[in-house]
Amino acid sequence: MHIYKVLKEKHIDVIISDILIGDKNGLEFISFLKQNGIEIPFILTTAYTETDYLLDAIKLKAVNYLVKPIKIKELLDSLYEILLPKYQEKELINSTLLFKIASVICESKQLEVIKMIVKNMDEEFTFALSYNDIMDEINISKPTLIKLFKELQDKEVLQKLPKRKYKINVNKLDELFIHSNLK
Repeated sequence: MHIYKVLKEKHIDVIISDILIGDKNGLEFISFLKQNGIEIPFILTTAYTETDYLLDAIKLKAVNYLVKPIKIKELLDSLYEILLPKYQEKELINSTLLFKIASVICESKQLEVIKMIVKNMDEEFTFALSYNDIMDEINISKPTLIKLFKELQDKEVLQKLPKRKYKINVNKLDELFIHSNLK
């Protein structure tokens, strides 16, 4: 099968296949791929509404089963359901790699402070750490720590809140990050 070779050599995120492909059967094709260790999410399309096809698609774990004529919104929703988690996973891996590379290159206590901040942030990007909390965990001088916090505040990345709380301004951080990458 030529398509089998393509699937082995190329990175394919999703397969969209009709159930009947000329004299072939899309369900058999998907089954063949799974038997050969190729696990790619797939969407099946068909003009038929026969229960047997639907049951077979369910057994093969189709992401969706679209009856023709295909509604574009249904197809896009299915693609979104498949591709968003893959994109998010890739972004998480890239962010982690970026942070690890920065950790290796920057032999600085400041990076340890940033790690501690990120570790202690809640879902609203706020954290409650005093200078003493940080210095108890990390061997860093108070003047260095104050300088770091002041730099982050001057760049509007860090906002001081009441009761020893801080908030990371994610939008400003994104803006600065994009601007620094365009240089």
